[in-house]
Amino acid sequence: MQRYKVTLMYDGTAFAGFQRQPDKRTVEGVLTKIVNKMAKQPDPAIVVYGSGRTDAGVHALAQVVHFDFPFEIPAENMHKGLNSMLPLDMEITKVEIAASDFHARYDVSGKRYLYRMDLGEFRNPFKRNYTGHWKFPVDLAKINVALQDLVGEHDYTSFVASGAQTRTFVRTIYEATCRIDEHNNELIFEFYGNGFMYNQVRIMVGVLVEIGSGTRPVHDILRLYQVKDRKQARRTAPAAGLYLKHVYYLGEDPAHPTKLPPHQR
Repeated sequence: MQRYKVTLMYDGTAFAGFQRQPDKRTVEGVLTKIVNKMAKQPDPAIVVYGSGRTDAGVHALAQVVHFDFPFEIPAENMHKGLNSMLPLDMEITKVEIAASDFHARYDVSGKRYLYRMDLGEFRNPFKRNYTGHWKFPVDLAKINVALQDLVGEHDYTSFVASGAQTRTFVRTIYEATCRIDEHNNELIFEFYGNGFMYNQVRIMVGVLVEIGSGTRPVHDILRLYQVKDRKQARRTAPAAGLYLKHVYYLGEDPAHPTKLPPHQR
């Protein structure tokens, strides 16, 4: 058996998320089917393990998976073979031969997400699947002050949707930034941390745009840490604007070399 580490991008619009679900089109389901077809349907079937889930409508620029293949195929040939069979809304960007103990999920040391928020007065039909939308004026300076309250180790209970399957809501965010893409009239958020929970990034963005528009105090995030109440965070930004940008592994990120603890995966 040969273990492969595969990096892929996908347009999440037509997927019901990453994780396999009965009778639904998912990234994991499509990839698993194609890998097994390439191996001529081995018994037992090949299992594909992802670095983590993305929700319905969420995109990925660099999702990572691994699987054990019953034949030794050069990484370049595996790359070409998989891409020749994938649908048009998925593409493999890199294939590597991995160590036998590498795990796409358990060896993660951090993740980076990007969020695009269109600032047009009206909803652009050509952006609706790839950005959120916020029609109100925003003060970027206020958002950048508030972003610093997100950095560090905190209990993010107020920023997690119900249904999150985790034993603790404590995570560490290493970087949180926002800029304006003037050409596209968009806010571009980036968040880099040791792990993110169900809808966490989308809820944080919802709070931040309200701060930018003046409907929340600049340091309201500090209050939300204390109250531990999801309802007080209010809105969740649309899934369409969210992109998994990068998954970090041991040895790839010298500043944060430890992998995510089991209770935070």
